[in-house]
Amino acid sequence: MGNGALSGAVIAVAGAGGPAGRATLVRLAEAGATVIGSDNDPERLAEAVDAASYGHGGAAVVGDTVDLLDLDSTRDWAIRIEKDFGRVDGLVHLVGGWRGSETFTRTSLDDWDFLELLLIRTVQHTTLAFHEALQRSDRGRYILISAAGASKPTAGNAAYAAAKAAAEAWTLSMADFFRKAGGEQGPTSAAAILVVKALVHDAMRAERPNAKFAGFTDVKNLAEEIVGVWAKSAAEVNGNRLWLTEQP
Repeated sequence: MGNGALSGAVIAVAGAGGPAGRATLVRLAEAGATVIGSDNDPERLAEAVDAASYGHGGAAVVGDTVDLLDLDSTRDWAIRIEKDFGRVDGLVHLVGGWRGSETFTRTSLDDWDFLELLLIRTVQHTTLAFHEALQRSDRGRYILISAAGASKPTAGNAAYAAAKAAAEAWTLSMADFFRKAGGEQGPTSAAAILVVKALVHDAMRAERPNAKFAGFTDVKNLAEEIVGVWAKSAAEVNGNRLWLTEQP
């Protein structure tokens, strides 16, 4: 513990209160990082932070309630982390949400309005808020969790797939910023996309014991893959989609 690529790192996790967030807080702390989680539900965030902290001997995990739909609040969060901890080495974007329809013709644009905020606007705000601090880091990483549906949309998932595709494009633009900032030596920081079909966790398995969840990624495995992004060089991961499920 604490002697690998994440030893002494300072990592922010957006959307830390859900099952994937909880698993990620724990795994990052185990790897030696100081972890600052945020979520739009203060109670859920506090429970996730407490579970990660007390489950691992008082590991350095803290929570910060931030409105990621407000750019100024998100920028204040980034500034506050760097001021309090001296650096920012990563932002893991786990803010999620899903809405779909039975057919394409029954797609509701209200679903788009909802998903645009959760899946795109939060990516825009976190990238704009954190990119300079991540570039200052010698191991800065921005990690977006995306879905295979962004590359192969289905009729009933138009809003969700389009929102995920837009979030990917925005993240790849950030990767190009890191590439150009690195010059001839190559990037020192990176923006990468981890692509899953869907996520599964213990509570889902308990609710549906006979379900196979074929192709799904367990949140603990996702957390392991997130940690693994720091084990690779920035040049290896910057601007890449890292597939955790079968590529369409």
